[in-house]
Amino acid sequence: MKDLDKIAALVVGRALPGENLEVFVARGHDTEVRVFKGEIESLSSATSEGVGVRVVSGNGDSGNGGSGGARLGFAWAGSLDDVVVASTLEEARDNARFTTPDPFMKLATKDGVSAVELDLFDPGLSNVAIDEKIALALDLERRVRSADPRIRQVTSADYGDASVEVVLASTAGIRAASRRTSAYLSVSAIAGDSDESETGSGFSVGRGFDDLDPARAGEEAVCRATRMLGAVKGGSKRCTVVFDPRVSSTLLSVLAEALSGEAVVKGRSFLAGRLGESVACPSVTLVDDPTDARAYGASPYDGEGLASRRNELIVSGVLAGFVYDTVSAARAGVASTGSAVRAGFAGTPSAGCRAVLMEPGASDQAGILAAVGSGLYVQSITGVHSGVSPVSGDFSVGVEGLMIRDGELAEPVREMTVASTLPKMLLSMLHVGNDVEWLPGNAAGQTLAVSDMQVGGDWPVRLDPLRTRGPGGRVGCGSGPRRSS
Repeated sequence: MKDLDKIAALVVGRALPGENLEVFVARGHDTEVRVFKGEIESLSSATSEGVGVRVVSGNGDSGNGGSGGARLGFAWAGSLDDVVVASTLEEARDNARFTTPDPFMKLATKDGVSAVELDLFDPGLSNVAIDEKIALALDLERRVRSADPRIRQVTSADYGDASVEVVLASTAGIRAASRRTSAYLSVSAIAGDSDESETGSGFSVGRGFDDLDPARAGEEAVCRATRMLGAVKGGSKRCTVVFDPRVSSTLLSVLAEALSGEAVVKGRSFLAGRLGESVACPSVTLVDDPTDARAYGASPYDGEGLASRRNELIVSGVLAGFVYDTVSAARAGVASTGSAVRAGFAGTPSAGCRAVLMEPGASDQAGILAAVGSGLYVQSITGVHSGVSPVSGDFSVGVEGLMIRDGELAEPVREMTVASTLPKMLLSMLHVGNDVEWLPGNAAGQTLAVSDMQVGGDWPVRLDPLRTRGPGGRVGCGSGPRRSS
């Protein structure tokens, strides 16, 4: 990382008198392996590096909403060659001449918050031979093919890993350096019974190669595919809906968009203007905590070089705050929450959540199902981008899953819809699971139960226990719900 430090220092040292300048330097390496029918279908291993420069010219510290303001120029390049870096700086300066002045535009300045030390880097990952990575993907595919006679095909089995190191520096005295690694296994399978087929996927994620569990990923894919065999279209009614941890992670990611200070100041959040109001059940506490090393969005610093910190967003049902980067905070008249996100050296920062977690309740999934008694368990959803809006709060998605009867998972259903609104769902939260599982993305997953949701389909549901139930007559995944914390 020393060479990245040197490059960042050289760029900052070239700032003109009175010029505000920020440089983001990064280098990364990633590997991707896909196998199919016992052979390598694709393999890639690549290193990338680059620099992004922001130049703020003019008065970027007024923040008073008056006329004038500062101009932002940005440029990036996928190279760390000295000549390229120098020309990127000049391009950023030139771009600043053509942008509209913004009275709130400025770079981040130190705010006195100290960065938390986080262990996000597995040095052993770089020592794993490519043959071992391929062998792990092949082993995963073999496990799924042989796990159940109803598995017709493994459509893909993948291994991937990545490592990245970043240095950010600015004329405001900010210097932030971090590095992290990640690795994953994923598999998708098709299960068949008679003339029907269903798909299911499983995965395992971690910081390094040794964190990956092919047995768990394979078991999950087989279970999610086979337990949907015999699924029929249900009907319309209102009932309690229990969301699978994968689904709840997706839903919390959408909710996180509504908690962005940038969305709020632009009037693009259904939570705008509701600070201090009760917006959820008293049992709901929601935080964004990038200092939690379990989260895959964890980092000691945000995208502007400020120290990451735990931000409480909803506390005991009351809306407590939003997340802000420097510019959105200036527009709102508040301080940055250390919540700038950016898409690497090719992107500029904006406000966003990185590690959303709903504080766990007392029950695991089995306990929640037992407490609910009857309803619908949602295993997967479709239409999130078109049917769920962080702006209006509308919620309408396609789902598939299993009915809940007598507190247990029962017959599978598909081609269903579930509808409500995000505000009503927050106020109708019955149970928050303690089965927290950190997944790729900006939110953890856990079992969530929401009452009084509109479910669409054709009732009554046809029962066929010989096709839908596993050993002992119960639909489930092996040993049952797993807890990850």
